Amino acid sequence: MKPSHTLAVVDYGSGNLRSVWQAACHAAADTDWRVVLTRDPAVVAQAARIVLPGQGAMADCMRQLHESGLHEAVLQAARSKPLFGVCVGMQMLLEHSEEGGGTPALGLLPGCVRRFALDGQRQPDGSRFKIPQMGWNRVYRPQEHAEHPMWAGIADGSWYYFVHSYYAQLQQPEHCAGQADYGGWFTAAVAHENLFATQFHPEKSADQGIALYRNFLHWQP
Repeated sequence: MKPSHTLAVVDYGSGNLRSVWQAACHAAADTDWRVVLTRDPAVVAQAARIVLPGQGAMADCMRQLHESGLHEAVLQAARSKPLFGVCVGMQMLLEHSEEGGGTPALGLLPGCVRRFALDGQRQPDGSRFKIPQMGWNRVYRPQEHAEHPMWAGIADGSWYYFVHSYYAQLQQPEHCAGQADYGGWFTAAVAHENLFATQFHPEKSADQGIALYRNFLHWQP
């Protein structure tokens, strides 16, 4: 199989990797794409497309990325080829997170990661907002990204599955490719040049999630 037809899911020790890999494999079925789950920086360097998952605490994910030896390979990939960040993998694209007293991130997009501040707020049914947000929520696309190729064939306002206590606060609003409402609007997806990432988990989001992975295989940024 040619390296140009390899999609690499980066395995730096974060959780939920296998479900991401399985969803990507499902999306690649009946195509000439090979999906690999890899800890090898050389494989990341040779792959045509990269998926950067993430789950848990930002500080742990960044530490594991450094210790795995994959940090520089991911940075280089993000500068030169399509990269799809998932959950904390999206947050890692920003400059830093306030989690853990402050954690430097990859610095690929200007902005920071903040914790939901929902104390005292109530949902329409009268219940209190819970942190983390855990469950299904609808994602809406801003006008400037309404026709982004990653959303091809996916209805605006589709439901996706979230598990997170922190959200991306972007310095440049044009990088927001999707938003959801949880006690106020927050960034649910980002897009800039060859980068696309989601706060939600496509691999846990049924057909509309698989559609995103499938679109990623064909996206030509």
